[in-house]
Amino acid sequence: MKTLPWSGWIPCKWQILHLRILSYFMFHGLDVSKPQSIFKYLPILSFTESYIYQLDKMNEKLLQTPCNGNCVFGEKDERETKVLVSCFSNEPVRPLVSILEHKGLLTERIREELRLGEEYWALERKLCSALTNKEEILVEDVMKAIHLKSFDYRVLNLLLYQLQGTKVEELHMEFLSISEFLVEVSDDLYDYEDDVLENNFNILRMFIRIYGPSAAPAMLAKCIGEAEDKYASLLKSLDPHLSLSYQKRCAEATKEGGKVSEHPLGTWSIPTVIQDEELYRLKLKSDIS
Repeated sequence: MKTLPWSGWIPCKWQILHLRILSYFMFHGLDVSKPQSIFKYLPILSFTESYIYQLDKMNEKLLQTPCNGNCVFGEKDERETKVLVSCFSNEPVRPLVSILEHKGLLTERIREELRLGEEYWALERKLCSALTNKEEILVEDVMKAIHLKSFDYRVLNLLLYQLQGTKVEELHMEFLSISEFLVEVSDDLYDYEDDVLENNFNILRMFIRIYGPSAAPAMLAKCIGEAEDKYASLLKSLDPHLSLSYQKRCAEATKEGGKVSEHPLGTWSIPTVIQDEELYRLKLKSDIS
């Protein structure tokens, strides 16, 4: 694996929108150093991300709640469980779709990305349930889930095109898609122990179940390497000035994340594999008590 931008910084979820603005605005010819560029579009972008974020947190709660056999462990209030199940059974993004449509911002492509978001949440519940119940997990489902996970980034990016009344640039979308994938993998590696504890979707958790604890890190490294090759190829296809600006922004993000590395963009680090997740959770609970 090479050393590339996403390996050096891991933002918390509430920093995501800010980082997306800094990283994506340049693809729209917008200067983030000018307040009018940011505050002209920030309200609707912030509202959209906050809405999706709230649904994402609700879905993660379902992963720890027994509900209709699809969720797995933990004692939760029955009323809260019913509310969560009802939410994801009745078009959870419909209110957001209505607002975007009312503002003249909804496109079929944005609608489709939001639908894919619902598909991701369903896949997350399915995979995490299978993991804790020791059921079969297909690598195809895992790879689909990790790619769908970044749907909110794409929604924000598409909204920027719509807000400016410009045509979607497919090369930029393809490049950012592979970058988003690598960011998600890096995020999963950083959050691995927490995701085990909370039973959240995590690509390393899934690879360990599919390939075993010994082979999983190597298989994930292979996956990362292939994505990096595609990223490097697409980076060369960008306008030279845009390519340089994006790489500069990635280096800045590495420093902001506090990553210390000989390479300006950081390096990959795969955490120690947890072979028995149930024992890991019990040990942590015992240590706390």
